Amino acid sequence: MTHSAALQAEIRRRIAAAGGWISFADFMELALYAPGLGYYTAGAQKFGAAGDFVTAPEWTPLFARALARQAVEIMAMSAPHILEAGAGSGRLAVDLLRALEDAGALPERYDILELSPELAARQRQTLAREVPRLLVRVHWLKRLPERFSGLVLANEVLDAMPVHVVQWQDETILERGVTWGENAKFQWRTRPATGRLRAEAERIGRECRLPPGYVSEISLLAPAWTATWGERLAAGCLLLIDYGFPRHELYHPDRDGGTLMCHHRQRAHTDPFYFPGLQDISAHVDFTALIAAAHLAGLSLSGYADQARFLLNCGLLDDLAALAADASAYIKSASAVQKLVGPHEMGELFKVMALGKEIKTPLIGFTRGDRGHVL
Repeated sequence: MTHSAALQAEIRRRIAAAGGWISFADFMELALYAPGLGYYTAGAQKFGAAGDFVTAPEWTPLFARALARQAVEIMAMSAPHILEAGAGSGRLAVDLLRALEDAGALPERYDILELSPELAARQRQTLAREVPRLLVRVHWLKRLPERFSGLVLANEVLDAMPVHVVQWQDETILERGVTWGENAKFQWRTRPATGRLRAEAERIGRECRLPPGYVSEISLLAPAWTATWGERLAAGCLLLIDYGFPRHELYHPDRDGGTLMCHHRQRAHTDPFYFPGLQDISAHVDFTALIAAAHLAGLSLSGYADQARFLLNCGLLDDLAALAADASAYIKSASAVQKLVGPHEMGELFKVMALGKEIKTPLIGFTRGDRGHVL
């Protein structure tokens, strides 16, 4: 709790310096990424059963083994180079490198873009312990490369990028920001939205016909991050895996109240002000905003599907069947596979989007069930 108190004091200082109010995007950035204090920059266990939440690679190595088939295809069309953005515990890097080694298709380089020194150290330890022979291929980056060819992989990265919270109110669009209340707690406070945020909110309101009082999130950063690759990617593909919807589904009238979600010790809740720095904060991804930004930046849509269909296309069930001789391993893996593809688990909520240059389609992961037309 001392750690959270220190971060709260820093956020209060920022609020005071800004005149008593900051956007929720600024609050979320500090809560997650404040140097040495934010959730992703401090030292608490975050991923896996001992942490706050479990990501797909933590469930089973079969996730990476299926993903490897798509990686092989993309690298063959571009360059033998992978860049993973936000590698978490390092689990996906380990399992993906193992699968690519088994396939005889190891990348010449495996870059990890990681802003957290603490997470980078954990990733290095995990790789050194489990695949020491491959560590020489792995390099850590603190900023995007100026030019890149190969596969850019972002698994559950965009959902953790700071978002603004907006309320559509008749002819007025309000931004919900954060202040420090008289009850010594962070509180919501609204003011008129301005600039790019207002323009984007007006566009969404027109397209989705939102009723007065509707509240949701808008990410300006995730589309901007995606578009940045338009000038950096010479040949290859971005593979974005995250939970979210096309715009008309994300901003559905029945989804009033938004999609903000927090995770602390395997418990999901909706209070972003609960012990800042000790919990994750995320929001669903607007995949329509991503493709719009990508097209303007010169990237082409190479595929869009739900996670279940993508993994099945990439041979997930074949990998599971290969374990049939070991009953214990098969039962354990079958349970994890159900988590990955079940319609009420991760299968439909999570989506996979491929954005590329010089990439021939269809890619293996989108040969059946491509839903690009709904964007």
